[in-house]
Amino acid sequence: MAWSASGLYVKNFIDILDASQLAINLVDTTADKWALFNNSVSAEVLYGTATAYTTTNEVSGTGYTAGGQTVASPTLAQQGDLSIMMYDMGDQTWTTATVTAYGAILYSTQGSNSALVGLTFGGAYTSTAGNFTIAFSTNGVFTIDLY
Repeated sequence: MAWSASGLYVKNFIDILDASQLAINLVDTTADKWALFNNSVSAEVLYGTATAYTTTNEVSGTGYTAGGQTVASPTLAQQGDLSIMMYDMGDQTWTTATVTAYGAILYSTQGSNSALVGLTFGGAYTSTAGNFTIAFSTNGVFTIDLY
């Protein structure tokens, strides 16, 4: 099964905002992590029916540690004078890595490894004893229109 789309894990965002009050801090530089996955990732992870990080089909290789890597410089802010909330961070780089990944999952270790963002690469990306980098858009990792 291949990756098909990027997006937010709606079940966990609902739990953040409803009575269950899932405790997630999007600007935590110690608890939030990106994990890389291969092209055999399960449908539950692909389509957001799973709600937590899993090691199943996570990549392995030199320069990559199971469980992924903590986020780099996360920010949560209003975008200009608009009613848009933007979540952004510095590019995520695994140095001297030898891996092939098809996508990544951002998850929080604070909320039972709650999955927050699924990111597809649109195909295989490989690094061989080099940097494997996820470069984020100038529009951030995601934005949400609020009024």
